[in-house]
Amino acid sequence: MDWEVFLDPYIQAVGELKIKLRGIRKQFRKQGRHSPIEFVTGRVKSIDSIQEKMVRRNQQHDQLEDIAGLRVMVQFVDDIYEVLELIKNRQDMTVVLERDYITNQKESGYRSYHVIVEYPVDTIDGPKTILAEIQIRTLAMNFWATIEHSLNYKYRGAFPDDLKRRLKRTAEIALELDQEMRQIRDEIKEAQLLFDPEHKRVSDGVGNSDDTDEFYR
Repeated sequence: MDWEVFLDPYIQAVGELKIKLRGIRKQFRKQGRHSPIEFVTGRVKSIDSIQEKMVRRNQQHDQLEDIAGLRVMVQFVDDIYEVLELIKNRQDMTVVLERDYITNQKESGYRSYHVIVEYPVDTIDGPKTILAEIQIRTLAMNFWATIEHSLNYKYRGAFPDDLKRRLKRTAEIALELDQEMRQIRDEIKEAQLLFDPEHKRVSDGVGNSDDTDEFYR
């Protein structure tokens, strides 16, 4: 098959979704309001990753849900659900599946909220609807997940028992951090707006930290 032709709509979708989600953040900050979105990253799976997952899942390429992937980082757990509602209320995408790894934390300690959306892309051959995965997580969740992924790559999932226990403990610490930050959320939001009035004049994201678009889970 022609992988370049197949992947083009996914590449287009990731680009458009990043702009739209970053636009939400920009609108909140221009109004001097706390933005539930801290930053956004995105990527399209590599061909090798797609082929490996097709074999592992016994699925065809067009059945995979996460070829197009977006990650929305937030400061507070409550922001996750605000972002979720913003996504559900949009007219340009449809949520078709939700996976709540916050209420139903994985045994490893992984926490995040995943939604699969149908997103229409306009191509020269007409509209094409593709599936995209949007992961919504706090900065603490993301820090833990990024470290765990790196270690998983090294150990291929077969963690030594001591390391497994340490990862479990650090996941508990990340959870405690999110819980503490939730308790003082209003104080933090007020302080941030006072400290950073530039929130009212936000660029379009070019050159900002959210232009880092590599992630793998």
